[in-house]
Amino acid sequence: MVALTPAPAPATEAERHRLGSPGLRRVNLALFAAGLTTFISLYCAQALLPELSGDLSVSPSQASLLVSLATGALALAIIPVSSLSERYGRTRVMLVSSFASVAVGLLLPLCPTFTALAVVRAAQGVALAGVPAVAMAYLAEEVHPSSLGGAMGRYVAGTAIGGVLGRVIPALVTDVAGWRWAFAATGLVTLGFTVLFWALLPPSRFFAPGRADHRALRTHLREPGLRRLYLTALVLMGGFVTVFNFLPFRLLEAPFSLPQGVVGLIAVTNLAGSFSSARAGMLADRFGRRPVLLGAVLLAATGLALMFPASLPLVAAGLLMFTCGFMAAHAVASGWVGALASSGRAQASALYLFSYYMGSSVGGSMGGVAYDRTHWAGTGLYVLALLAVAVVAALDLNGRLVGKLRG
Repeated sequence: MVALTPAPAPATEAERHRLGSPGLRRVNLALFAAGLTTFISLYCAQALLPELSGDLSVSPSQASLLVSLATGALALAIIPVSSLSERYGRTRVMLVSSFASVAVGLLLPLCPTFTALAVVRAAQGVALAGVPAVAMAYLAEEVHPSSLGGAMGRYVAGTAIGGVLGRVIPALVTDVAGWRWAFAATGLVTLGFTVLFWALLPPSRFFAPGRADHRALRTHLREPGLRRLYLTALVLMGGFVTVFNFLPFRLLEAPFSLPQGVVGLIAVTNLAGSFSSARAGMLADRFGRRPVLLGAVLLAATGLALMFPASLPLVAAGLLMFTCGFMAAHAVASGWVGALASSGRAQASALYLFSYYMGSSVGGSMGGVAYDRTHWAGTGLYVLALLAVAVVAALDLNGRLVGKLRG
């Protein structure tokens, strides 16, 4: 008789990836690479807005549509794509999305007009949706709850560094070879990180295919705690994108009059943001999410206030604080969504990210209107108002967090 090898036992709670395990290291590296490729692709147009505005004869607010269209299209695709992941699997959807976004991005250097660029950027936003739609659900399923905050923070750190490279690479290339070669260089870099993501990503062990339960969306929207987190994502991202869309225009003009290549380096502040996001996730695991979230928003507001005077050292210090505060707040809030949603985590995460990227699209566009009419003073006040809404969203009328949000 031929001996039959017993089927492997199903993964148990004890087998979820924990801090220090080889599995969690692979998860962290893979999702870090995914965050890099997603945010490089998503924000590669942001550093080029002043040059595109001049070369294609469009206003700053019109040029910013190349960012808003991509993030808006991504927001609209998030929920349908998260539902696809319930049927076809987390890893498959993330990998298909990554390679599709690279293919679409390589069309950008070939676009002859602003309209063509806008269409391709919208298509790229749809293609990019798979990674952010699924990554948080994948982490919530595969990582042990005691290590989830840190893992989420490292993923957000990857998105932060992706934001840096997505702005710095095209800014440096465009000074030498123009915006078309800048887009081409960005596309090749994202291809490399996507291959790394594919090579490292461990398969899902706790995912069971099934049909998406759209009732979960209504359930999550009825939950006061989740609604407040969704509002927080909306306004914080609107403010963050506004600052990085229009601060370069200010720095190119008097009294700063900085070169384009130097202005593009403002994205380096995201490196500090990657540290603050990873640190905030670990602090939230240790001390609770409530104080870390509120402290992060207040840090962002303090940094923004420092950016009002026409002083380059103050602007630099303020931008650093603003970025660290934003990244820390996003890491805590996004991880909190997965912890609050006991079921339908993909849909809960998708609603958070819908709010996040819709904030980027709508909030960033409204920031463009503020900049066209009032330049930096009005733009800064607009972002401060958004940060105030984020604080109010986390507090009830008596100044206490809602019971469901206690962490």
